[in-house]
Amino acid sequence: MASKKKKRGQNDTEALRRKVEELVRNFETELQTGELRPKVLALVPIFHGLRDLGKALIPSEYATAARDRILFYFRKYPRTIINGDELLVVSGIQEYARRVRELRVQFGWPIASGVTIKEMREDENGEIPKELSAMRPNEYLLLNETQDRDAAHRWNIANTIRKESGSIRDKLLKFLRTNIGQGVTNEELRYVAGDKTEWARRVRELRTEFGWPIVTKTTGRPDLGVGVYVLQAERQSPEHDRHIPDDLRSEVLRRDGYICKKCGWSHAEWNPSDPRHLELHHIKHHAKGGENVRENLKTLCTVCHDNLHRKER
Repeated sequence: MASKKKKRGQNDTEALRRKVEELVRNFETELQTGELRPKVLALVPIFHGLRDLGKALIPSEYATAARDRILFYFRKYPRTIINGDELLVVSGIQEYARRVRELRVQFGWPIASGVTIKEMREDENGEIPKELSAMRPNEYLLLNETQDRDAAHRWNIANTIRKESGSIRDKLLKFLRTNIGQGVTNEELRYVAGDKTEWARRVRELRTEFGWPIVTKTTGRPDLGVGVYVLQAERQSPEHDRHIPDDLRSEVLRRDGYICKKCGWSHAEWNPSDPRHLELHHIKHHAKGGENVRENLKTLCTVCHDNLHRKER
């Protein structure tokens, strides 16, 4: 049965190809005329024929609507940079970008856009994987094949916060605090910020200047996916521990194996009833002249960090 369907799909595609080929041959006659409009009118059925041919590349038993064809294509080539022109061909519609957004917002597929990746690369100063660093604005990538069932709910919250008054940084913090301990995507944060390019810079400020424990794959949580941000707790780090550059923070965490050097706790042990996370501690306090250098920093969980400061006081 499957082979019959495949053969029927191939026959349909071949029939469309022959139709387009015939239309192109007939167009040669129009090229000999001096009038513009007859040429344009003759190209219209060719355009529609090519669109139908592109849609037919994915058999209807696998995908019938444009959005389904786009998803089928992404899932066939996960973690592969897809150009928008490819999606134009397989979807058969001009507004394919809207369908990509629906897949992301309503259905929770982790599709990254070249625009957002570029802003992460420039403003967040994160270590973007090599295969993503060259993405152009009109390119997309399905980061993984895990569908996020809670995405629609988060996007609804994002839409509400986006419309509120206040600064971009305050809106981003409110959205992150609404989703404490849960991963939110770069695309969601960009949307909350009103699609402003500064969103990544403001998130970085919340972490490095205001001490909110916002982590990514390269700033404390290597288990996270690319483009995922997590506010780990409703807690700001002590002011003297805030101004640690991200690259140094990552270096120390890697050196310490992402575990607390006092009790050995790691994020692998995390659970909702034990919402601790990892912080960096100045061995010689920053307020007393301790420098932001790797030799003066060590990784502690929030429980051990608090206990240490409590004993010192």
